[in-house]
Amino acid sequence: MMNNSTPTAAAAAAAEAAEASRSGSGDAGGSNNASRRNSRRPKYSKFTQQELPACKPILTPQWVISVFTLIGTIFIPIGVASLFASNNVVEIVDRYENACAPVNIDNVAYIQSSTFDKTCIRTLKVPKDMDKPIYVYYELDNFYQNHRRYVKSRNDAQLRDASKENQTTNCEPEKNAPDGSPIVPCGLIAWSLFNDTYSFSRGKENLAVNKRGISWKSDRDHKFGKNVFPKNFQNGTLIGGGKLDHNKPLSEQEDLIVWMRTAALPTFRKLYGKIEVDLKANDEITVTLENNYNTYSFGGKKKLVLSTTSWLGGKNDFLGVAYLTVGGLCFFLAVAFTIVYLVKPRKLGDPSYLSWNRNPGGR
Repeated sequence: MMNNSTPTAAAAAAAEAAEASRSGSGDAGGSNNASRRNSRRPKYSKFTQQELPACKPILTPQWVISVFTLIGTIFIPIGVASLFASNNVVEIVDRYENACAPVNIDNVAYIQSSTFDKTCIRTLKVPKDMDKPIYVYYELDNFYQNHRRYVKSRNDAQLRDASKENQTTNCEPEKNAPDGSPIVPCGLIAWSLFNDTYSFSRGKENLAVNKRGISWKSDRDHKFGKNVFPKNFQNGTLIGGGKLDHNKPLSEQEDLIVWMRTAALPTFRKLYGKIEVDLKANDEITVTLENNYNTYSFGGKKKLVLSTTSWLGGKNDFLGVAYLTVGGLCFFLAVAFTIVYLVKPRKLGDPSYLSWNRNPGGR
């Protein structure tokens, strides 16, 4: 009896152990599947693991010296050409806000008064031959057209479309006339339009100033409407600047278009017109100007600029100097690296230069 019962008990124990093992393995499998579903580990890819093929150039002395020499060879001629072009530009600059103001009268009271004669005569001497077209600019200093409130004080929809003349959002404080009707164009930018005027003569010859095409064509075609006319402009008690022709659409009033393209810096030039006549060296140009624009309230400066252009634009030495500086520095580094390479060469990839090999003791 004992021999027969012993194998039976052993078989039952083995069956229970197998069932328990299967149950445990099932629980473990379910736990692993759940952990895989809840894992935040991203799916494997060569991109996330930074295993994509990559080019890792070895900067040998010959390669570095060649690159610096090439950059210097390219940049220095460009810098010389840029400086040569800038030096060929003939420029006449005349600051006049103090010279055209009365001596014994407060400047602010003078410029704000309508009783004083604002006409001023200036004489300019041409230093070198100036080939047409000769560009006439006015330059303002200490005038921050980039001030956030000033830049926002306009409504582009109103400027483009006559049906949206009532849209004066962001135009404070110049948005409505005293009777509540909208001002077109509204805003501080248009209100402060530059209004000094210039006329030129050489002897008895009047030099006409062409004011067509001085603004960006994209501005005339897309930003200022051909059916938008000024309304209630500069009709308030405080006049900010120039007035507009109410019979001409905004797209044809290019002085306004030029002024509305705000400058990024407090010192800037804006195009006033073009003189389509050649000027010779030592010519004396008589300028009759109206000193109307108030820069005295904020300590600003006003300048009249006559300038020719080159293939690079107006007179500006910065680009040429920058190219020469970078090119010269590259040449200097190329020569320095060449001397170091020849005087004290070292084998490429020599492990003896590693810090732990040069100082094995860690000291």
